[in-house]
Amino acid sequence: MASSSKKEHVMEDDSEEEEEEFEHFDDYTLASSWERFISEIEAVCRQWLASGPKNLLEKGAVPLGEPKNLYKVKSELKYAMKNYCMEYYFEISNAGNTEDWNSTLHDLQLSFGVKEFMVIAPQSASGVILDSPEASKLLSAVAIAFSNCSSLWPAFVPVHDPSRKAYIGIQNMGTVFTRRFEGDLIATQVPVKLMHLEGLYELFVSKFAFSSSDLSTHFFRVHFTMKLTYKTLPYDDDDNEVIKSEYEINESGQENGVDNRNKLQWDDDCPWSEWYTAEDPLKAFELIATWEEKTVESSMEMAELENASIHEAHKWFIVPEFSSYLMGDYLGKMVGFASQLGLLIDALAMSLEVKFMEDFVSAETLGSDKLKSSAVVPPPTVLDRVLKDLCHEGPGVISHESSHKSSRIIKGAPLETLFAQFCLHSLWFGDCNIRAIAVLWIEFIREVRWCWEESQPLPRMPVNGTIDLSTCLVNQKLQMLAICIEKRRQQLDDKQDGVGDSNSDSPSVEVEASDVANEDLSHTSRAKEGLIKESVSTSTSNANLEFSNNDNKRRGSAGVVETMMLLNSPNYMHAPFTQDPPIMTEDMHEERLHAVEVLGDSFSFSGQLEKDILSSDMSAFKAANPEATFEDFIRWHSPKDWEDDSSSSASSKKKWPPGGKLSERMSDPGNSWRKIWNDAPPLPASKQKPLMDPNREGEKILHYLETVRPHQLLEQMVCTAFQAAADTLNQTSFGGLKNMTTKIDQLYPTMASALRPLQANKLHGDPEIIEDLKRLCVVFEHVEKLLTLAASLHRKFLHAPRLSQTIFNNFYNFYLPKMGKASVGGDTNKELVNKKEEVRVNERDVVTSMFVQPSANQSWRKVLSMGNLLNGHEPMLREIVFSLRDRVDSSYHAPRSQWSHEQEIETHRMYICGTSNDLRVALSVTSCD
Repeated sequence: MASSSKKEHVMEDDSEEEEEEFEHFDDYTLASSWERFISEIEAVCRQWLASGPKNLLEKGAVPLGEPKNLYKVKSELKYAMKNYCMEYYFEISNAGNTEDWNSTLHDLQLSFGVKEFMVIAPQSASGVILDSPEASKLLSAVAIAFSNCSSLWPAFVPVHDPSRKAYIGIQNMGTVFTRRFEGDLIATQVPVKLMHLEGLYELFVSKFAFSSSDLSTHFFRVHFTMKLTYKTLPYDDDDNEVIKSEYEINESGQENGVDNRNKLQWDDDCPWSEWYTAEDPLKAFELIATWEEKTVESSMEMAELENASIHEAHKWFIVPEFSSYLMGDYLGKMVGFASQLGLLIDALAMSLEVKFMEDFVSAETLGSDKLKSSAVVPPPTVLDRVLKDLCHEGPGVISHESSHKSSRIIKGAPLETLFAQFCLHSLWFGDCNIRAIAVLWIEFIREVRWCWEESQPLPRMPVNGTIDLSTCLVNQKLQMLAICIEKRRQQLDDKQDGVGDSNSDSPSVEVEASDVANEDLSHTSRAKEGLIKESVSTSTSNANLEFSNNDNKRRGSAGVVETMMLLNSPNYMHAPFTQDPPIMTEDMHEERLHAVEVLGDSFSFSGQLEKDILSSDMSAFKAANPEATFEDFIRWHSPKDWEDDSSSSASSKKKWPPGGKLSERMSDPGNSWRKIWNDAPPLPASKQKPLMDPNREGEKILHYLETVRPHQLLEQMVCTAFQAAADTLNQTSFGGLKNMTTKIDQLYPTMASALRPLQANKLHGDPEIIEDLKRLCVVFEHVEKLLTLAASLHRKFLHAPRLSQTIFNNFYNFYLPKMGKASVGGDTNKELVNKKEEVRVNERDVVTSMFVQPSANQSWRKVLSMGNLLNGHEPMLREIVFSLRDRVDSSYHAPRSQWSHEQEIETHRMYICGTSNDLRVALSVTSCD
């Protein structure tokens, strides 16, 4: 019984185990999570395949920017509690070749020789898969999904550390072949052997050679292409520091300016170098040399290629590297004319607060917070040096050749004149604050007054007897003061000559002859030069310089007037030497016009205003023509007021007496001209009282300069500073670049339009003027940057002007739409940097000369280890593509028949990218599964 009960118990346990196994069996008809993951990948892949590139683009595919032709779409997936992102990269057009070094390619395209591809990566901080089994499983899932939907896209999975940019990948070739990819980076301790072409060649061959002995005994037909990238020497750190001005002062108070530089700067021969040193807009150049594909059969050939000249390369390309202030958000931070003009505009805005320039220097005015913050004034040593430079004798004749053809539309002062130089010095005096400007102006006027009191010529101011009314009022005043000083010197010289001659006993005839000799022959325009006989008149004039028994003697004659005879005497009329009309500045002309408007009768008042001039002319005419009448003077001075007889002809004009009569207005008995004629004594111009008193006018000018309102002075300084700065930049030699010339031509009308309110004294009523001037500074800075770049290119490519023009035009087209905006933006930097220009064969020597031999004190230079040297420079980057090709039958498993055909496939491909510090290798192998 016991045994039977035990047996029953065992049978019960077996039945329970069978029931348990039946209840927990695996149903293989249900999909696992991995299979569902594959299905999701397949569904996404089918959707993208069905849409095609064009439809994907319409559905929101994202452009990569660089390369331009590449786009991507993405989809998020989840497997085993992890999120993955699958990205599909595709091109719209199939232009370009993955073996073409000139094409801009994605890293994976260049590394593995693919066009469109898929990348699947985990959505994590690193974005890579560190577990190798997980990476293999993920790649297998993608390969199965692609096989199910007949997709030929290569798929990649990022692995290892993110800095290594390592990938593994797989691609179904559509037949029996499968392509596998693997890429990695050696970041430290690159073997010396792999730094040379010979070692890299053996590395590639080792991937398909059966043993190391095959490397020396067998010759493999390896296809090879190479790209070398060189970079010119970077500038030292102190070269990149912009010297703000030659007036910068260090803490000890000593000068620290341009003159203290112990080496040449790149722009020493540029016109702006007198004021500041600009940072070179071209930091460096990259030279890219490419070799077209060739077949190599041994490592010895690679060793020879490493020692070959770079001039044997198939193509050269040059890529400029621009300075950050050209490319980034650096508006207003570039030290140049534009930055200083902005500070001058700030000073203009503050000039409205006080009435006199001295107020900005006084201690009471310095209580203002604004003035305290900008109260930096250079020490007296710098002030003395500026004044010494200003007082240095400039050109005697101001030439407009150095100025732009449109420069005169701005009411400033010519570049070489004293006031223009003062304005340019003010830009760099201290930090161009209002107090520093006031100090400089006060000392400047003291120097001007010293020149006046000592009768010394005013430097940098021409003395040509005329006032240029197209310039600003301060320049007109200085020009008139220079003329007054010159006239004052002449008066002093005449007095000294008079004292010396007072004791001499000379006949009266000699005294009268000297009156004629002392006439100013440079003013014959006042003697109606078009009516004087040049040959006959001289002899006739000399013959008539005789004395009569009475006081009617001829004095101050400039010559005989052609075809005109006196009315009361059968003698020819003589044109007298006359005094120059008094010179007047713009404000003096305005005062006269205002007086005319107030008095109403413009003609009558004009006669009163010109009474002194008219009386002087009448006196001189009487002295030259003792027998003349009032009618004779009118015939010479105002021919329109003399009405000839209708019967008179050109041949009868020489007959005496001449016919005709005075006009109606001159024949009026109360005419003011006849009264002046009756009162005018017969005196030659040399004996008359000068029409202009240089002493009185000089003191009036100095009073204006010493009491000018600050805002009136600053308004003229701003206009002159803009004009002088533009004229200085206009002297830059940039090779006649058309776009640059056009931009400079456009700058002057822009400045004239923005500065016009200052000339109309509208600053008080319109606060927007300051903002407009600030915007003008931005425009000026853009032009200044472009001009600096043009000058730098011209100097570097003096013997290769095509490269200079092409590089500048590329940058100009990139930069032009940004002009006038607050920032350029850095996202488009790559687009410009990657712009390669092909170097022609005849231009290679010019580019080679830019790679100067490295000096021993350059700390960045290491022991050369890569070969392929260019003037002592090893390549900063070397890229190589090795490939091995083989012809295989497309129907690998089928029996060979007459319809079977072979095709050439790339069985092995290796992309190598190396520097002197790291080596990146990407290998793709095609195999038969």
